[in-house]
Amino acid sequence: MKNSIKKIIGYYNDMDKTLLFVSIALFVFGLFNIVTASSSEAVMRYEQSLFYYFFRQLIMILAGFILSIPIIKKDTKKYPFPTLVLFLGITFCIMYLFLYGTFHKGAQNWLTIGPITFQPSEFVKPIIIVCLALIFDKTKNKLRNNKYKHYDIIGIILVIGLFNSVIIFLEKDLGTMLILMFIFMTLFMASPILKQEKTKTIIFLLIVAISGLVIIKNQKGYILSEEQMTRFNFINPCKNYLDGGYQICNAYIAINNGGLLGLGIGKSQQKYSYIPEPHTDMVFAIIAEEQGLLRSSFIFLGYIIILYRILDLSSKVGTLRGKYITLGVASYIFAHILINLGGLFGMLPLTGVPLPFLSYGGSFTMALILSLALVQRVHIEYKREKIKI
Repeated sequence: MKNSIKKIIGYYNDMDKTLLFVSIALFVFGLFNIVTASSSEAVMRYEQSLFYYFFRQLIMILAGFILSIPIIKKDTKKYPFPTLVLFLGITFCIMYLFLYGTFHKGAQNWLTIGPITFQPSEFVKPIIIVCLALIFDKTKNKLRNNKYKHYDIIGIILVIGLFNSVIIFLEKDLGTMLILMFIFMTLFMASPILKQEKTKTIIFLLIVAISGLVIIKNQKGYILSEEQMTRFNFINPCKNYLDGGYQICNAYIAINNGGLLGLGIGKSQQKYSYIPEPHTDMVFAIIAEEQGLLRSSFIFLGYIIILYRILDLSSKVGTLRGKYITLGVASYIFAHILINLGGLFGMLPLTGVPLPFLSYGGSFTMALILSLALVQRVHIEYKREKIKI
């Protein structure tokens, strides 16, 4: 018992405390904000308790923390086998949904097993990060050797990094596909692959992508569905209010209503049927309306601290796998922030991507917690390696 307690204390002492506490603070803030943001949906639409979404999200957060324990305890040297099993399992789920899944909110990406419904595509993100990090770590010497070609290794990297992205795109989940592509390209460009081979690979991928889109267009008559195309009405959304611009336009109204100091907690007006499901991808609009621009800006400070701590660790850690795991997680979080807020502010198409720490969503929340656990494991190994030196 004493040894177990000592180990737990040891893990805690070797974690990045700043990253841990800022992450917890954002999760707690997001959790309580979900109560007010989802009140209209829970009470008026579904006739549930005011705390309906609060408790569901709380369960997912607790489940995420429990599942993160083995990640924090396990040495990253021992990641390859369980990661391979998880990759094959999640790929099977994605393929199953592509063949037999039903559409939900325009995408074919929800899997139901008994009473549990989740999005396998959310778990693809951390799994691919670890897979690519382990491959780069194992093959770094070969990839840096310019005496022979590396098409076999690069081929494996492309299959692992892009196969699920293509299937998810065909399942009409554009937002998740874009994030997976962002993660892959970040890690690919930072990888030990030779510069000339990176250039050739990118040209090859562009040719394949264009050819694939042409084939889809010829077979189906369209590339993006009608519902997806309405998401591109993000320029002057209030002029296109009835043609896909109503969500962004109402988000603008919410932010404008909030002003600098906000209307007050629970006093949002736009959450009452104006913004559909305001506790999910449009949650920042409700926060800005109730908290005001000044107070809600502290969220950006939290994001900056988290991204800085992860990227700082990525630059210092002694192992290549640790470097790419942390870089991948940073790109994962940044991509979600960029695409969510870019859509909310009318700079990018609105793709339904959740906002880290704040949006309601069990699968995404658990995947995010597991990703942060990966970073903490890398920090534990980094700190213990420094002590040995």
